[in-house]
Amino acid sequence: MYIWVECGKFFRECRQHFQTTGAILPSSRFLARALVRPLRGPRPAWRILEVGPGTGAVTREIARCMLPGDRLDAVEINGHFAELVERRVRQERLFARCRDQIEVIHAAVQELLGEAIYDLIVSGLPLNNFPAHEVREIFATYNRLLKPGGMLTFYEYTLVRQLKSPFVDRRERRRLFRVGRVMRGYIRDYQIRRERIFINVPPATVRYLRFKPTTPRSVAESVVHPSSVLQL
Repeated sequence: MYIWVECGKFFRECRQHFQTTGAILPSSRFLARALVRPLRGPRPAWRILEVGPGTGAVTREIARCMLPGDRLDAVEINGHFAELVERRVRQERLFARCRDQIEVIHAAVQELLGEAIYDLIVSGLPLNNFPAHEVREIFATYNRLLKPGGMLTFYEYTLVRQLKSPFVDRRERRRLFRVGRVMRGYIRDYQIRRERIFINVPPATVRYLRFKPTTPRSVAESVVHPSSVLQL
């Protein structure tokens, strides 16, 4: 029953804010598991950033993998989604053991301050919906926020740009081409792995990127706008 309520909320937000929502259904559990795969297996405590949690489908998978020393920041630009995720973290049993390790931040990811903060960034942003300059800005933000050796995971719907191009006007085709060029550059230079997820609507490709090699150095702590943090 809950999944249909969640889908309904997601669909309503999609209709009103499609650019920042980018899908008509939440991520499937298969896609969510692929996005959080780096959290599985032996590892030290990590600082984790989830960007664009939406209704919290991927947040739940992150919570399942969290160790006692982990910390998760979930940053969401959509106020309704931010409140929903905060409420789920506060109320759902799954989060009971780790809710004190989670902060929900109502902001754009570009507004986060600091450098070399996170071991893992899990991005749920619909990058193909944004202007090319904003996609470049988002990737630059991820690069800034990741520690040396840290990893970015994100997904894009399979062949979405190619399938959309014949049915849109010239201006939109130009935007899609420019976005594709930006994303191909980052994928070419930094991708270390990819995984195709067919059990999702629509099917998706999860990409794993590493911007910087691991080097021993101190790292900065994050600073966010205090008024944007939803206290749990």
